[in-house]
Amino acid sequence: MVLRRASAAAVCMAAVVVLAACGRDDGGASSTPSGTVPSGKVTGTITMWAQGTEGEKLPELIKGFEAENPGVKVNVTAIPWGDAHAKYQAAIAGGTTPDVAQMGTTWMADFASSFQGVPSGIDTSDIFPDGKATAVVKGATVGVPWYLDTRVIYYRADLAKKAGYSSPPKTWDEFKAMAKALQTKAGAKWGIALPPGGGGTFESILPFAFSGGASLMNSAGSEWTLDSPQMIGAMKYYQSFFTQGIANPNLTTAPGAQESAFVNGSTPMLITGGAGISGLNQAGGAGFESKYAVMPFPAKVSSTSFVGGSNLVVFRNSPRADAAWKLVQYLTKASIQASWYKATGDLPAVQSAWNVTGLSTDPKLKVFKQQLGSVKAPPANTAWTQVATVGDSQVERIVKGADPSSALESLQKSAESIGTGN
Repeated sequence: MVLRRASAAAVCMAAVVVLAACGRDDGGASSTPSGTVPSGKVTGTITMWAQGTEGEKLPELIKGFEAENPGVKVNVTAIPWGDAHAKYQAAIAGGTTPDVAQMGTTWMADFASSFQGVPSGIDTSDIFPDGKATAVVKGATVGVPWYLDTRVIYYRADLAKKAGYSSPPKTWDEFKAMAKALQTKAGAKWGIALPPGGGGTFESILPFAFSGGASLMNSAGSEWTLDSPQMIGAMKYYQSFFTQGIANPNLTTAPGAQESAFVNGSTPMLITGGAGISGLNQAGGAGFESKYAVMPFPAKVSSTSFVGGSNLVVFRNSPRADAAWKLVQYLTKASIQASWYKATGDLPAVQSAWNVTGLSTDPKLKVFKQQLGSVKAPPANTAWTQVATVGDSQVERIVKGADPSSALESLQKSAESIGTGN
């Protein structure tokens, strides 16, 4: 269960509705030559669009860039996530795109042909390797990771100790045993909160699929592999939490419900990203931070989680592209990334940002850094949102008792009909 990013992820998945209604960008990588990054100061007015919390808090961070470049002004437009996909699409069609924008990783393929290639002056060597993959479409790098989002397990360490666990489990079997023990020995009503259906559910099961050795497509990205033995095994494991009474099949999605259940101990485990730390600390109040911990995803084959987040892109028709890339360079500096985490809870994409005091010493953040070393992103193609939407309904069927093999066979057939977007 995701506490904050769920709304953004659900919007990304739902973008297929907009695409079907309005037509889509061809998804090809940009053939426009990359811009350059000026070595000196830049001037002029840069327009930037950003979504959600980022759009609201970005103007304060931008003041540092404007101070370094006295002749520049950055005008930030904050856009609700629910409106953003359609707004970008309309701007591309009408030739009114901003200079630079925040782009959800699952949207990169939708609009890739409208982005400039990343210039050589942007150093991406310090960005988490699997994070960099989210900005590559059809072999071309058309964005720079701004922040990353991955999933880990949050658990009530105090209740786990009562259930007989002084350290987190590492394997699937151990993990489910702990979830059950939280019920039988620590008094929890449910062992873990898992989404039983609805928008974004298929994305939520990806860490189980990846940790079970499954891949969503073949290595060439030309065929879906959604009914592989590894995928079936992952979904049987996921289903078992519901059939064995460990997870609630009627989980409420009301705002604040999962935080409350975690805090009061009725559901002492959940799965979410870095924003969960501030959300749970606020919900639990003073002293609650010491009652819970986080752990990497348990392994069947490997401990591999989902990676998403947002990239920074510069539109190919920008008249101020050089200045825009200078801004991208600034926003991906290690010190700025660390400051941005403190302001928003967004996990830094730049690895050295994690060495800054406050990030390097936080035991919960250490787990996130560890997990970011083993993550996978959804396929970078324009068919993904459609396939994931079908996946949502099939996961719901599995939770309600459908045979995972049959449900995934149906999903595979649907995906083959949708195609790969290539």
